[in-house]
This record gives sequence, C-alpha cells and structure tokens, in this order.
Amino acid sequence: MPIFTLIYLFSFMDRGNIGNAKLEGLMTQLHLTGSRYNVALSVFFISYGLFEFPANIMLQFVRPPRWLSGIMAIAIRFLLGMVEAGFFPGVVFLLTMWYPRYMLMYPIAIFTGATGTAGAFSGLFAYGISFMNVGHLEGWSWLFIIEGLLTTVISLIGVFVLVDYPNTAKFLSVEERQFVEQQRFIGVGDDEEGTVAQRVLAAFLDWQIWVMGLMLMSFMAPAYGITFFLPTILNDFGYNVAISQLLTVPIFVIATIVMITVAHLSDTMKIRSPVLVAVEFVGLVGYTIQITNSSAGVKYFGTYLTVTGLYAGVPCIVGWLANNLHGKYKRAVGMRIQAGMGNLGGIISSYVFRIQDEPRFILGFAVEIAFICIGFIAMAALTLAYHRANVAKIARVKREGMNEAEYAADLYVI
Repeated sequence: MPIFTLIYLFSFMDRGNIGNAKLEGLMTQLHLTGSRYNVALSVFFISYGLFEFPANIMLQFVRPPRWLSGIMAIAIRFLLGMVEAGFFPGVVFLLTMWYPRYMLMYPIAIFTGATGTAGAFSGLFAYGISFMNVGHLEGWSWLFIIEGLLTTVISLIGVFVLVDYPNTAKFLSVEERQFVEQQRFIGVGDDEEGTVAQRVLAAFLDWQIWVMGLMLMSFMAPAYGITFFLPTILNDFGYNVAISQLLTVPIFVIATIVMITVAHLSDTMKIRSPVLVAVEFVGLVGYTIQITNSSAGVKYFGTYLTVTGLYAGVPCIVGWLANNLHGKYKRAVGMRIQAGMGNLGGIISSYVFRIQDEPRFILGFAVEIAFICIGFIAMAALTLAYHRANVAKIARVKREGMNEAEYAADLYVI
C-alpha cells in the first residue's frame, strides 16, 4: 500500500499541476490563447481512455510490480495519459485480490487519498517554485521537471518492492497466504466459466458496470473541473498568485482526511449508497455556492465542500462496483470500463471552464452541477434495481431451503 500510494501521489501531481502552472507563466510563455489550454488538458484523457482497457487486460499476464511500476515511468501529456491508463484501476483490482468485501473501501481510500495529498503538495510546490527562475526556465517549467523526476524515481523503486497476489507473496508464510485467501472469499463468489473472450464479453454486457461508470463520471467530471481550475478560481477571488497557490493546500488536506474517514465508516457500517448520496450532496452544495454571486470568503468555503464531497465519493463508487462484480477477469474489465467512463468526464470538464467566462465560470459550474444531478438519478435507479434483485434472490433461496451462508455471495451490496 505505501508504495502504491506514493506512486499515485506523484502521478496525480503530474496530472494536476498544470492548474498550478497556469498561474506561473505557462499561458503567456507557451501562447496558450483561446481554448489551447483546454485542449492541453483534454489530450491526457483521450489517451488515458483509449489505453485503459488493454492496460488492465495486460495485468492478467504481466506481474503487477513490473507492469504497474513500469507504466508510470514515462512523461509528456498525451503519453502521460497513455501510460498511466492502467495504474489506478489496476491497483484497485489488485486490492480486490487481497481484501474481503467489507474491508475493501478503506485501503482503496488510503490509495486514492493520494489525489488529495497531491493537490496539497502541488500547491506547496507551486508556491515555492514560483520564486525559482533558474537559467532560461521559468517557475512553471521547474514544477513539471521536479515533480516528473520524483514520479520516475519512485516508480523505479516500485519495480523492486511491490508484491504480486497473496498466493505468491514471498513475505507471507504458507499459513498467512491461506488465511488471506480464505478471508477474501468470505461473501464473494469468484468462480468464472468460459474462455477469456467470453469473460471479457460478459463484462461489456453487464448493465451495472455502465450505470456505475455513469455514476463515477458524475463524481470525476466535477472533481477534475475543480482540480484543474482551483488555483485560477481562487486567483479570480482577488488573491495574488502566491496566496492562491497556498490557499489550495488546506482544501486538499481536509478532503483527504474526510475521504479516508468516510471509507472507514462505509466499511464498518457495511453500506455504500447512503454514503455516496451524502458526499455527493455535499459536492452539490459546494458547486451551488460557486455559481452564486456570493462574497469571496463564502465561495472559498464552498470550494472546501466541493472538493471534499467529490473526492470522498470516488473510492466509494469504485469499491462498490468491485464488491458486486464476481470473477477475476470480469472484475478487471468491468473496473476498467468504469474508470474509462469516469475519465470521459475529465475531457468534458477540460472544455467547460473557458477563458471568456472568467471570473464567474457560470457555464463550467452549471455543467458540473448537471453531472452531479445525473449521478443522483443513476444512483437511485441502481439502488432500487439492486434491492429488487436481492429480494427476488432471497425469496428464491428460501423456497429452495438454502441457508444464508450459501446465498450471501450472490446478494448485491447496497
């Protein structure tokens, strides 16, 4: 977990630091006029989306340490999306091979918490590097260079220290491996039938994967929007560049703490949908504040609600799908489809915060609010469908005289 989290922290810093660099001379030195900055944001998600599916399939044939670490060692924005495509869903899939159903959300949140930590570190780095003009390079250039080097170094270390699946983990004894395997299979059906192609096709035909993908998009589109443009939004409140960079730090720190706390409560209480409704509502309130004509202080408070609510929901929605997908291949492919749909929201968010809409960004905020509302509708429909399916399964097994332990693995987590 620590090495995965560190790699994801630095990779997300690479992904999100363009928002900080925007205030540090990137726009003027590279002549990013009109929608050029928006295009620069979106090209990451194009390659990220295209390569997500094959990247997770590769995880079934290449050892996780070599694959998950190796794909993080390349940069340049389009290539960044291409090589990072397999990392997030690949790590989450690997976690499902280690943790049982109701202990999964917490480690996913620890791992995903790197996104919030990355936002905080990016603000601090950007503040310090803004005073750094060495040679012919401006501060924003050093922001990319230093953070890119950190990602490369930690990824290379990961090749040698990451572990595979429980049954091949050398640091565990035979008894410990058996214990981990037994715990993971409690309440989970992991049997698969058919060829690899049939298992992959089964994932594409599973309706819940597509609904969950839409729900993830309702979190990630608004989350990417606020992440990429938060320094600019704060700068438009009237703060200078350096203070705007610093003001992003506590927002992401609070978001990380809340994310991990919410995931722990979700695992402890063994619930998913009520938690997601709560955190998405918090994000909705935050974006609603942003679209109003409130004072700078009120809007700054709104950014806390926005980032905290949306970031807290991502590990919960990803873990929820993992809970309800049975079978190694189906889970790997299904989580890749979900992640791909979530990152499509990143493309849209890259274009809705336009330069001509500053400082209010009414169009951008309105689109993100619409995404959140779509998420509520999808969540209600999915929860109702899961409930009806569980009721039907319970009625059927009772007629057949089965006990609870025999059918628990087939019930959907709600």
